[in-house]
Amino acid sequence: MKKIVVFTDLDGTLLDHSTYSFEPALPAIQILRNQNIPLVICSSKTRKEIEYYRAKFGNDHPFVSENGGGIFIPKNYFSFEIRFDNLAIREEQDYHVITLGAKYSDLRRAIESLRREGFQVKGFGDISIRELVEIANISIDEAVMAKERDFDEPFVLEGNGLQTQRLFKAIESKGFHVARGRFYHILGNSDKGKAVSILIGLFKRQFGKIGTVAIGDSPNDIPMLKKVDIPVIVQQPDGNHEATIDIPKLMKADGIGPIGWNKAVIALLS
Repeated sequence: MKKIVVFTDLDGTLLDHSTYSFEPALPAIQILRNQNIPLVICSSKTRKEIEYYRAKFGNDHPFVSENGGGIFIPKNYFSFEIRFDNLAIREEQDYHVITLGAKYSDLRRAIESLRREGFQVKGFGDISIRELVEIANISIDEAVMAKERDFDEPFVLEGNGLQTQRLFKAIESKGFHVARGRFYHILGNSDKGKAVSILIGLFKRQFGKIGTVAIGDSPNDIPMLKKVDIPVIVQQPDGNHEATIDIPKLMKADGIGPIGWNKAVIALLS
């Protein structure tokens, strides 16, 4: 039997787009726990935000923060020493941390440079806690955690589609990239797919043959979905699946957010 590993996005996928509830997915989460199947969160959220949700549903597996910027592996999770010739790993009290993303200070400088160039762009670093509570529909505590960033800067843009395309080109000219989920994100040479590939390699060292599943809903999930055996997308709040996600073997779950997530996981495991 292959060991199954499940990678998942949070916003709009395991978490409801509006309420951030994962309650509809609890039956499938419990099945994964009972069968000792790793559930690896791979999100645009920060480390603090992911830790908050891991604690809520009792998850102790590795996780990926800020669109692939950082990989956090609990100490003693794997039975071997984690070493790479081309990747730096730092030791923290609870984790081995692999950094793939850009420095947050460099991203902030890029945002400020874009504003000087005439783009009406505001990053999370420019938005107050109160403003973030309003635009993201989150609590004050969650807004505080969302602003504690390391590798990725979400931003909002005022303007038309033409300005959006000009902005993307300007970001690329500075050596950065754009990802799109609930917000736009400026980031370095990292994405969810690169982080998932590294973790897949580690899981293979631990278990031998594995089967991999990834569940998402937005364009920033595409790199992750391309790296696994079974890619799954859930419906968005309007009941449609993201039209730009068109990859081989794609499974389209019947249900919005965590409802579709729950159905897909139960169907795959049965």
